[in-house]
Amino acid sequence: MPLKLRQSLILLVLAFVLGGCASNQNLRTEPADTWPIPVEARGAASDKTDKLWQVYERYVGVPYEYGGTSAEGFDCSGFITTAFREGLDQQLPRTTSQMLRHGEVVPPSEIQPGDLVFFRIGGKEQHAGIYMGGNHFMHASTSIGVTLSELNGYYWKDRFTQARRFD
Repeated sequence: MPLKLRQSLILLVLAFVLGGCASNQNLRTEPADTWPIPVEARGAASDKTDKLWQVYERYVGVPYEYGGTSAEGFDCSGFITTAFREGLDQQLPRTTSQMLRHGEVVPPSEIQPGDLVFFRIGGKEQHAGIYMGGNHFMHASTSIGVTLSELNGYYWKDRFTQARRFD
């Protein structure tokens, strides 16, 4: 293989490896199923949050897949709809944009575990997660799959746009 072609391929591979999603601040080196769920993230225990935590524990570490709605891979709204369907026996709209048109808007000071939180990325609201208390939300990150992040974490705090409640 000519040297110039080999160098181009190496650069291309490096660009893919180094190019990451903005949510990589949660990147961990240990396997996802060994990550402890922070005690403060548990928030006030309720039947609703307990059921959502069970879904999280089942799927933590499942990779991101655009359009994904199963244990093979989730996108953010696919994970949310699965968590609400399996954990709460509740149907939600399938996409983030559809979710943004439904539910009750919740002021930031009144967000409760189980509320959906939305984020502006790339100029539009296109990412969502489930707030779980203690400043944490669960979501399907494009870089590490189903994970737990801090709402006021470095990447997320300036991108948070709104919360909605689906009861």
